[in-house]
Amino acid sequence: MNDLASLVDEWLDWSQAATALGVSVNKVRTMIREHDLAAAVPAEGAGQQVPALFIQDGVVVKGLPGLLTLFHDGGWDDRECIEWIFTDMDLPGRPIDALRENRGSEVKRRAQAAAL
Repeated sequence: MNDLASLVDEWLDWSQAATALGVSVNKVRTMIREHDLAAAVPAEGAGQQVPALFIQDGVVVKGLPGLLTLFHDGGWDDRECIEWIFTDMDLPGRPIDALRENRGSEVKRRAQAAAL
């Protein structure tokens, strides 16, 4: 398993994620539980955090919730989802970059293959 702290440059705690999204911390907790967002502990001693790149212009990146649901339906946990989304797979670039640039269809196709 990759070290998430080395894959993901910037993390937000739940309070920072709530501020970035303009919602309450309870709403962030619900979004994580419902797979609209994913959270993991990036480093020893840190609490659960959300990758900052999952939020763009005050909303969750388009396509991310569907991707997370697909992976969770395949038995993956948030940590595995984050690792996949931040690993370069010649898309070009990482899946998170493709999602942020509205190139989600190729990401989804690869995710469906990976999640099975």
